[in-house]
Amino acid sequence: MSFINSVLNWVVPPASLVMLACSWPALCFINTCEWLYKSFFSEDMEDKVVIITGASSGIGEQIAYEYAKRKAILVLIARREHRLRGVSEKARYIGAKRVLIMAADVVKEDDCRRFVNETINYFGRVDHLVNTASLGHTFYFEEVGDTSVFPHFLDINFWGNVYPTYVALPYLRQSNGRVVVNAAVESWLPLPRMSLYAAAKAVLVSFYESLRFEVNGEVGITIASHGWIGSEMSRGKFMLEDGAEMQWKEEREVNGTGGPVEDYAKMIVSGACRGHQYVKYPSWYDIFLLYRMFAPGILNWALRMLLAPNGSRRTSLVGTGRPALI
Repeated sequence: MSFINSVLNWVVPPASLVMLACSWPALCFINTCEWLYKSFFSEDMEDKVVIITGASSGIGEQIAYEYAKRKAILVLIARREHRLRGVSEKARYIGAKRVLIMAADVVKEDDCRRFVNETINYFGRVDHLVNTASLGHTFYFEEVGDTSVFPHFLDINFWGNVYPTYVALPYLRQSNGRVVVNAAVESWLPLPRMSLYAAAKAVLVSFYESLRFEVNGEVGITIASHGWIGSEMSRGKFMLEDGAEMQWKEEREVNGTGGPVEDYAKMIVSGACRGHQYVKYPSWYDIFLLYRMFAPGILNWALRMLLAPNGSRRTSLVGTGRPALI
């Protein structure tokens, strides 16, 4: 087996480059035609049923408004029902045909099964499932003193997407529907103080890339990736098990402003309705993919220079188990 792998190590890379060079013009032509087609033709969402998780604020809330503009029927899911009422009223005002709100926890399979089944009972179908529930952090991994916070990140960022998808998938097959996923550039771009969040998002993207092959075109999958977004998550709110909110004690030590959440939400809905596999906001982050593939050392050096703390190192997050260092 080692001999075969040694031969393939020499044969496969050059052969693949030759095949890519030969097929590149045809691939560019096909992709251009597909892009032109999707630019002019978009799915009509009027009277289509859309389930949106994490819809009480941030990206999920803005996505609800974008679907409302397209006269869709909305099913809004979040843990804070009082916030959903306000989002529901505004969505109806904007143009949503009907709006159903349900308080549920997406990390619990029974809750996911309940809101999907109630959607089917009310409307008889599901056309889009939009998973936006997410949880970020801004602490250094080595500073965590209470590891009980670790499961929260995987639960919300991974299982909080998997469970709704698992329950809704049979109905999405019936309608040839679509799953929309809220990922992040941290899934492939290494950034400090985002280790657990980045790991969860990387697993999430891998899951949906594999699922794309399993559903074999019967259900579309749109993976949306964002950079710095000025949402509630990036400002640091953490929803604990009892529903109380806890604010991170610091922001990143990087001077920067987030892109508008509204623009990102508009791109997501537009891309999903046009059948795009990927939505990226902003797209200039893609340049770092080239560095990661061909010059990872330069990328790591540049990030260290840009993101290095200036003298002081302030800790964050409840559960670190130590006082802040100023």
